Amino acid sequence: MASFAYQTVPPFNPCTLLSSGLCRIYSDIACSKTLCRPLKGTLGFGYLHSVLPPGRSPISSARDRSVSGSPMALSDNVFLHDLAMGAFTLGGALGTLKFWDELSKRNVFSMIVSRKLVHISVGLIFMLYWPLYSDSSWAPYIAAFSAAVNALRMLALGSGIMEDPVVVRSMTRSGDHRELLKGPFYYALTISLATTCFWRTSPVAPMTVANLCAGDGFADLIGRKFGKSKLPYNQNKSYIGSLAMLFFGFIFSVGYHHYFSIFGFYTLNLRLVLSTFFITLVTTFVESLPFSTRVDDNLTVPFTSFVLGSLLV
Repeated sequence: MASFAYQTVPPFNPCTLLSSGLCRIYSDIACSKTLCRPLKGTLGFGYLHSVLPPGRSPISSARDRSVSGSPMALSDNVFLHDLAMGAFTLGGALGTLKFWDELSKRNVFSMIVSRKLVHISVGLIFMLYWPLYSDSSWAPYIAAFSAAVNALRMLALGSGIMEDPVVVRSMTRSGDHRELLKGPFYYALTISLATTCFWRTSPVAPMTVANLCAGDGFADLIGRKFGKSKLPYNQNKSYIGSLAMLFFGFIFSVGYHHYFSIFGFYTLNLRLVLSTFFITLVTTFVESLPFSTRVDDNLTVPFTSFVLGSLLV
């Protein structure tokens, strides 16, 4: 086998970004020998100089090289692959919810903390699966299916069409089912729209989800625990909470920019980092305003990220 003298780091394998257990379980679907062949290149700041064209999924490119047969057979193969990844994504989301629910039942965390940990983790973990999908036109819609179903579920429960006291109790502050029509519904809707409208080829999607999940989530957790010094224009918000939102929103946004740029979906550069910081800063300010509390920050935070991201990135 030919060696590559120019290479300064070991060959990069997409599956190394997921746990070895997940790759092992789904090896026949997403991480076969063909689909997970190493990408040869040198690792620069935030992205892999790989052999993939920009915006191409490693899985799609490998499949294009390896699958033979008619175009219809290839299309069926890719569609089935994306359906399997959709089921994989849904399983991951349900597993995350079950994990935090079990810890809450065992009194490891209070119900309030457990709810915030769900808020932080579900959307962030959801984005980890995106590189596993093909680059077909239907892939983002299949990926968004689980989030869209959850949004419809929140709509049905919140409006009284469906009843589930356990879900209402675990996802609302007051136990009023109508609360589900605000925060939980906006949360699921945001993730659905970020997936279908921007997908993994635009920095707007990870920035929006990171500000909503990590930024807003940690702001509430840390602000509730340590936020004794309140903002002069909003006594419901604290300095430490707003700083936590700025820090974690920015860090997770850049972290996911790095993650997606590794796969060649877009390039992480200084301009993107600075734009991300500015957008996170403005989003943090909007979240701290009194009207954001009245409307719901699960709506104002992603809306601000959507608009500014579309204009500046």
